[in-house]
Amino acid sequence: MPERLRQILTLGLPIIGGMLSQSLINLVDAAMVGHLGETALAGVGIGSYANFMVIALVMGLGSGVQALVARRRGEGRAEETGAALNAGLLLALAGGLPLGLLGWLSAPLVIAWLTDDAAVAAIGQGYLQWRVLAVAAVGMNFAFRGFWNGSHRSGLYLRILLGMHLANAALSYCLIHGLFGLPAMGAEGSGLGTCIALWVGSLVYASQTWRVARDQGFLRRRPRWRELHTLSRLSLPNSLQQFLFATGITLLFWIIAQVGTAELAVAHVLVNLALLLILPAIGLGMAATTLVSHSLGAGDVEAAHRWGWEVVRVAACGLLLLGMPFWLFPAPILGLFVNDPQLVELGLWPLRLTGAGMVLDAAALVLGQALLGAGASRTVMAVTLGNQWLVVLPLTYLLGPVLGYGLLAIWSLYILQRGLASLLFALMWQRRGWARIEL
Repeated sequence: MPERLRQILTLGLPIIGGMLSQSLINLVDAAMVGHLGETALAGVGIGSYANFMVIALVMGLGSGVQALVARRRGEGRAEETGAALNAGLLLALAGGLPLGLLGWLSAPLVIAWLTDDAAVAAIGQGYLQWRVLAVAAVGMNFAFRGFWNGSHRSGLYLRILLGMHLANAALSYCLIHGLFGLPAMGAEGSGLGTCIALWVGSLVYASQTWRVARDQGFLRRRPRWRELHTLSRLSLPNSLQQFLFATGITLLFWIIAQVGTAELAVAHVLVNLALLLILPAIGLGMAATTLVSHSLGAGDVEAAHRWGWEVVRVAACGLLLLGMPFWLFPAPILGLFVNDPQLVELGLWPLRLTGAGMVLDAAALVLGQALLGAGASRTVMAVTLGNQWLVVLPLTYLLGPVLGYGLLAIWSLYILQRGLASLLFALMWQRRGWARIEL
């Protein structure tokens, strides 16, 4: 067990670091915008989740590339791993560029549907239009992430990601406040800063990958139809799942907006704080993706099964420790993002529930990623979306706008449904149907 724990942490910690850095930069953005007032925070919140709907369509490339790279390495065909990355980059550009243009043109309609508040809508539209211009860059960055994670070299990915997020924070702050001769764009400046940082990050990823992976075919082999087909088969169900999940999250925010603007602003902070817990667990899940896929490539189903549960145990312990400050010190934490005492009071118990209940999410976060590594992307999609669309959203609308129970009831339901998802994924993992999938 100590040796297997060492392997989990060696592979997972750099990924966790990258995930934490991403979560922290979202929190920094929320803090910078939050002190501009609840209208700015609500506008950026709506724009963020509308943008999530668009980029979700290319997010599946990360898990698809990672599963293929890890499987080829397990099969002793490491020289073919660059071809999987080339296919991922091609699909990212082919899908991301038109999606970005469509997102820019449709932003006014999308934001108008999400909120009736003219001030919130104006901020949300501008923020969304800047963010969607980087959809192709997001897709390429996910493909690069999948390659490095699948190659057991996630440290390089982490270093570049940290640099990208630091640049994002600095540039966004300058654009929000108009420093060093830059225009003072207010909340929209954080959207433009993120867009620029994502494209710069793609260029740095490409440069560093060329330096160390050109012998594996990176940018030297044209993707074959079979590689594109296999990657599409792995990625599209996950991308569709992410899109429908993102649409569900956006619909959730629309429901919360019917309750009130204050509730919408607090919910945006709560989601970003929850991500501080969720993303490290997803990082461990990505480690499980590589470990499971590599074991299956070597023909060892029993090892793949053990890896899934051992990573779940590590993730549960981590979520328990990370969630304790949210339970013990909710008011000081919320005070970092909002100045209004009423908003702090509104978020106290939902944040306590986040800290205490997120450990229920461990199996869903890890085993969902492990199933993706085994190639069971359609199964993951069915469970995730069925839970969200058939259970959470109808009950949320009933509890909130219809019965008037407010943000606490909505957030309690969100925590409980993640426990249900964990139970379903645990049962599926035990049945081992995923072991018969060929890639």
